[in-house]
Amino acid sequence: MHREFKKWWSPSLGREMELLVFGHSGTPILVFPSSMGRFYEWEDFKMIEALRYQIESGHNRLICVDSVDSESFYNKNVDPYVRIMRHRQYEAYIIHEVVPFIYGLSNNRYLVVTGCSFGAYHAINIGLKHPHQFKKIIAMGGMYDIRSFLHGFYDDNVYFNNPVDYVRNMHDENHLNAIRTMDIRLVTGVHDICWDANEKFSHLLNSKHIPHQLDLWGNGTGHDWPFWREQIKKHIV
Repeated sequence: MHREFKKWWSPSLGREMELLVFGHSGTPILVFPSSMGRFYEWEDFKMIEALRYQIESGHNRLICVDSVDSESFYNKNVDPYVRIMRHRQYEAYIIHEVVPFIYGLSNNRYLVVTGCSFGAYHAINIGLKHPHQFKKIIAMGGMYDIRSFLHGFYDDNVYFNNPVDYVRNMHDENHLNAIRTMDIRLVTGVHDICWDANEKFSHLLNSKHIPHQLDLWGNGTGHDWPFWREQIKKHIV
């Protein structure tokens, strides 16, 4: 399996950022780690191994980015305004640095974005805000309301990064129509702590006539890597 480590100084974040590329060709998939996770998380938790056939056969190329969650949403040592602004810098890093890097790997512009747990939030948020960049979202075990991370602080920066808020009030038909062309998968399990959040978010998408698939797994499926390994194998194709 082709595996390549990349690192560069990010002008958006003001520090070096690292990522891993798995695969030599195929549809590119941008992978967000879970809460405060690192760029090697999907390798450590055998998500890459679960997709070995897809990667080695040239069907998919995975680009696994690092997070700055410990500097943003999870950084309780700074003011909530500083947390959300750090997240905005992270979004700039993804859109203005990582996406062009991915485009430079091949001419394939069908870009998929995915993540588990808090990575699912990142995938949904960036995908819905930039539907002209991303064609498919696979969100596994996610929650889509970030207000609990900000201790009552709320401004436009929070609003425009809180999917349960901005989707509800989205009326721009051009933007909505772009989202409606996407392949959106909300994946959860009957024992997933985020099950209810997915049901509610699915209802919200329905209210905006946004096609999507809510995939509820039974048989004791919970919020953990063994379940996500099976879910990603189903939804990657």
